[in-house]
Amino acid sequence: MSRIAVVTSSPPMVEGGHMVIARALAQALIDAGHRADVIVTPQNRFGRQASAYLATWLTDVGSTDGHPIDQVISLRYPSYAVRHPNHVCWLNHTMREYYDLWPRFTAGLGTVGRGKEQVRRRLIHAADRYLLTRNVRTLFVQSRTIQQRLAMWPDLHSTVLYPPAPQRLYRLDGWGDYVFMVSRLTELKRAHLLVEALARPEAAGVRAVIAGEGPERARLQALVSERGLADRVALTGSLSEGQLLDHLARCRVVCFPPLDEDYGFVTVEAFASHKAVVTCRDSGGPAELVEDGVNGLVCEPTPAALAAALPGLHGQLGDRRLTLVLGRARHDVLAFRKLLGHGPRLPGRDLADPAAVGEPGGNRSILL
Repeated sequence: MSRIAVVTSSPPMVEGGHMVIARALAQALIDAGHRADVIVTPQNRFGRQASAYLATWLTDVGSTDGHPIDQVISLRYPSYAVRHPNHVCWLNHTMREYYDLWPRFTAGLGTVGRGKEQVRRRLIHAADRYLLTRNVRTLFVQSRTIQQRLAMWPDLHSTVLYPPAPQRLYRLDGWGDYVFMVSRLTELKRAHLLVEALARPEAAGVRAVIAGEGPERARLQALVSERGLADRVALTGSLSEGQLLDHLARCRVVCFPPLDEDYGFVTVEAFASHKAVVTCRDSGGPAELVEDGVNGLVCEPTPAALAAALPGLHGQLGDRRLTLVLGRARHDVLAFRKLLGHGPRLPGRDLADPAAVGEPGGNRSILL
């Protein structure tokens, strides 16, 4: 048995995919015979990121209860600032406002504000480059989208390693009469695209359930009312795990149209529930996982294109047998690989043994 620390960062009182994957990874390690726990480091608000990096750098992950910690697996900024001789990073994302979202982030800033943020951006870039090349022994990234954001540094080498769906009791109860979307409701998740698509004549009669909380919920609710969709679009708020699994099991298809998403767990959760996924060409991780016409549809990021795609999966392409094929296609390739193999051999169950765990839907996974 080895002691392994799974280190991630999080703002206070925020639940998201970054915490889901941290807990899923720790559980996978426990199931494989190791002792693992999640350590959460600070992610401070804008203007205070330097203190978050410093606090993480000073966090002691060398031992616990008098016993050495054998390995650290970090996941996102600034958690990869922790120091350990056997440190592997499986990167969710860096601070996107200082990378791919820089133009959007600075668009409304004045001269002084933009100058301040440029200084902070240079400092964050310098810190990230040092930490990901010198502080981390091996770097994995969770999608090609994340890998491309780091392409500015030729000396930073990474391997794409897609996460599987979290370990939940996925099932297939049938094909309902609605499209399902679940996400934190922020502008980047673009739930408004789905609402606007359903308001178009091409999508007449298509129903949707949109689950999640976030700053865009009030705007979405107003948009549903303005478009006269109150009888076809339901905003449910946050869901329990059981409610999430119920919707995945019963919906017809899953829609997830974010902008340049790092990965997007709901995509593989839909596959695990044998449901096809509709996403957009600029959606990042989901567009890497969805093969157009095989396990879902990939369309342009416009209400018109989404409206044209949804009736196909909801109607003629929504045939139950074909939807099952779409949902199951390529499910078997979305598997854990061996992170622990990139360091000293650790005692415990061989995590490369496919018998270590069964992937939802009957396929076998290779665990971390």
